[in-house]
Amino acid sequence: MLELDSRPSAPTPASRVPLDRYARWTGLAVGILATRWLLPLKNGEGALYAILVFGLCAVAGVLLGDLLTTPRRGAVRTADLTPRRVRDYVPRRMTVLLLGLAAALVVLLITAATVASRDDLGRAGRAFTATCGGVTHSYTPWPGLYYGLPVLASLALSTAACGWSLRRIATRPGDEQSRRDRTLAIVAAWGLVVSSALFGVASTVSGALMSTTCDGTAGAVGNWTVWPLGLLALLTAPWCLFTIVSPRATAAWRGRRAGGNGIGRR
Repeated sequence: MLELDSRPSAPTPASRVPLDRYARWTGLAVGILATRWLLPLKNGEGALYAILVFGLCAVAGVLLGDLLTTPRRGAVRTADLTPRRVRDYVPRRMTVLLLGLAAALVVLLITAATVASRDDLGRAGRAFTATCGGVTHSYTPWPGLYYGLPVLASLALSTAACGWSLRRIATRPGDEQSRRDRTLAIVAAWGLVVSSALFGVASTVSGALMSTTCDGTAGAVGNWTVWPLGLLALLTAPWCLFTIVSPRATAAWRGRRAGGNGIGRR
């Protein structure tokens, strides 16, 4: 797709302006309602699934808002030979951070799955078992395959949906500011899925490891690994949530910060 430079664009009809915003807010509201319904589930399943569903609802709201809103078009347009690419619009530093968190999430789930065992009802990949002094202790919940597969499925689904939407935004007609705002909102929605899932998994692992004194050095190393990951995910999630609610405010803050440092980085 060729880059199209526009002169001042015609304003979007007032009836179309709120659709994007309302869709994002609706997705978050549905996620909150689903969270309240899922949280009471026993054995720790509610909290983990509530986190996943909330993130997916946020992604759905952002994607729906983008689909419902017509791109703004300028009155006069001229074609340039510079192709538009997704990487030219995504916030580089935050995207790198989110990709790192996603990789850490996958590694943590794979590691947890390799040491998981059956619970007292015989369900595979749901418990963490440790033996010391001839006594075996089992702790649940544990993010083995029983919980890990839904997490990985939600991550794959949100990644595919957001990747498709980013490609669509970069290649379709529209003004630059709107394109950057929508890209930022989609990256934040994907980041909310990643950060919330990582926080849930890290908390579950830490809770199980802290409940036993039989894990020894391996357990201590595991805790000191998952704690920083959980904290980083906990700090990242509010940024993602705020950006979904108001991507223009986040973009303006980043623009002022870049201008204040004298650096035009995104």
